[in-house]
Amino acid sequence: MLDNFILLFQDTSDATEKSQSLFDIIYGDGGIGAILGFTVIAILFVLAILAIYIFVERMLTIQKAARIDDSFMNNIRANVAAGNIAGAKALCQTTDSPVARMVEKGIMRIGKPLRDIDTAIENVGNLEIFKLEKNLSRLASIAGAAPMIGFFGTVTGMILAFYKMSEAGNVGPKELAGGIYVALITTAIGLAIGIFAFIGYNLLVANVEKVIFKMERTTVEFMDLLQEPAA
Repeated sequence: MLDNFILLFQDTSDATEKSQSLFDIIYGDGGIGAILGFTVIAILFVLAILAIYIFVERMLTIQKAARIDDSFMNNIRANVAAGNIAGAKALCQTTDSPVARMVEKGIMRIGKPLRDIDTAIENVGNLEIFKLEKNLSRLASIAGAAPMIGFFGTVTGMILAFYKMSEAGNVGPKELAGGIYVALITTAIGLAIGIFAFIGYNLLVANVEKVIFKMERTTVEFMDLLQEPAA
């Protein structure tokens, strides 16, 4: 009975030794390798949080900018045709979207040359596009930097592993494989973050382009509306 208990305890101990957390794998025996590994992992963790935040925040903002009632321009057309400029302006002010702010600027310029109106609308449009593209360059930077940082961690980890081999003299395949395994963890994490940031960036850019198309279409409709009375 006692022998069975001892064997069970040994099996449990072996299982505990075999099951290592990411913390245990990176820490290893401590020293400069552990410090460097934790530094790289910490940087990648910060980049991952930043990438997720930018993607979610920008996606919600862009989706909100893309939502606009299909009857918006019809109501603007009806108010302008009836001479109710104040009503058209009030409708723009109650609609929170880049398109509404562009049309509002155009309404405020009614009575001036069409070229001036078009320029004013274009300036507002450029400002709205700048707001939509906020932080997209940072997400693109993360997509490129994260894999390089992960690869940097791998290269430095390999250097330290081979340095320990040269110092120890007699190192078996098990120790060599363990060092390589630890070094490759940072590359895997960096690639995962880079792939997410790259896909997120391209998805956000595609959604911004859809909003820009709506803005350009609305500008054309509004300029045509201003020219209708003269036709």
